[in-house]
Amino acid sequence: MKFSNLKLTTPYLKLAPLFYEKVEPTPLHKPFIISTSQSAATLLGVDEDLALDEVLLAIVNGERKLEGSETFAMCYAGHQFTEFSGRLGDGRVLNLGKVNGQNLQLKGAGLTLYSRLGDGRAVLRSSIREYLMSEAMFGLGIVTSRALALIGSQTDVRREHLEKGAIVLRLSPTWVRFGTFEYLNAYGEHDKLKVLADYVIDESFPYLKGCEDMYLKMYTEIVKNTATTLAKWQSVGFNHGVMNTDNMSIDGRTIDYGPFAFLDDYDPNFVCNETDKQGMYSFSSQPKAARWNLDMLARVLSPILDYELSEEVLDDLYWSTYTKSCSEIMYKKMGLQTKQDEDKELLEALLRALASASIDYTEFFRKLSRFSGDKSEILASCVRRESLDAWLDRYSIRLEKEVLSESERHKKMLAVNPKYVLKNHILQEAIEKAEEHDFGMVNELLKVALAPFDEHPELEHLCKATPMDSKNIKLSCSS
Repeated sequence: MKFSNLKLTTPYLKLAPLFYEKVEPTPLHKPFIISTSQSAATLLGVDEDLALDEVLLAIVNGERKLEGSETFAMCYAGHQFTEFSGRLGDGRVLNLGKVNGQNLQLKGAGLTLYSRLGDGRAVLRSSIREYLMSEAMFGLGIVTSRALALIGSQTDVRREHLEKGAIVLRLSPTWVRFGTFEYLNAYGEHDKLKVLADYVIDESFPYLKGCEDMYLKMYTEIVKNTATTLAKWQSVGFNHGVMNTDNMSIDGRTIDYGPFAFLDDYDPNFVCNETDKQGMYSFSSQPKAARWNLDMLARVLSPILDYELSEEVLDDLYWSTYTKSCSEIMYKKMGLQTKQDEDKELLEALLRALASASIDYTEFFRKLSRFSGDKSEILASCVRRESLDAWLDRYSIRLEKEVLSESERHKKMLAVNPKYVLKNHILQEAIEKAEEHDFGMVNELLKVALAPFDEHPELEHLCKATPMDSKNIKLSCSS
């Protein structure tokens, strides 16, 4: 099937008008396709080459609509750095409708009722980052919104300086956020909380429909999914940067890629968002921030779900789920298949050693995946070697208790320790080339993003070491 032959439905528009605003897109001037993800297209049942679809550009630019599409912006509120904002909403996003369990959106498609002082646009640099990162997280096995197409244009958009406008066509099984519930609660629309909860169950947790204590079970699923996602973020060194409640998906997937970063040198206190002066969303603070957000959700659900019951769920499940998931992943990254009493302390000692060593997080685990007793290659990547040198001695002794052969251990570790993650310095290089109308690197990065555990010998330059002046840099929310 061709993308342009899809037929959409709009179940969200069956909700009351306070949930959304119907609005038409504002097309960009002289648009052109930069990149498409055939992988994302398969989620929609599209099996024909997107590059051959002559109508794709017009649809992404908002000039034409898919059959059944009605464009609208969703309304929500949110706690931003713990301060409550009563009405936020899709300020530059238009929803197209739903097909095959995926909700389609255009990001950067123009003004909506919720644009506030914004212009409803997205610039090329941030659009490249969101497009590639959506696909990269999928490649890493982390639940995420996806991105099907990226277009550029000759439309001027003013940020710190004039930049060119772009649009990302993105998709997700749901775009309902914690903040969607917060909006209803803030305006006293308590009867609508149940309506939204029923919608969420239909869309994201249909197996709960009709169950006893249905809303409590829904909240339980949200807690478990969120905790699992956070564990996966931490395992790959991903710092989201803006963990406001309006950026938290109700089904636990990763959405809204702003000033994100993968760790360069391992620094648990790294803050990727220069707006975050207090370090509220630092890398090590992310699990705690997610738990706080879940508590805010429990509070706004209290008109339909006893707060004490939801807090019991949160207390019982969040940290236990997070810790279990994170430990299991990290032990796999270390190549530990058997369970030993010493493993917890060995992992904690490793993280302390990595922080002391000033070593690239991704590079370390990839090299550890081929460790055979010779420490020299790993230690050569350290600024300070003592702690990691001692840890590797302990690790070598621990490996003697494993039953797998060395080659099998290496194979398993290489399958969970990526070679390619989208570091900010390499994304910046692709952005700078794209601003000169060279989009080759964007598509190279898409290739490694979707298969980050493979070698890609022809693309070895995409995992080059981060320059010293580009390590763990901070980014702004400007997009």
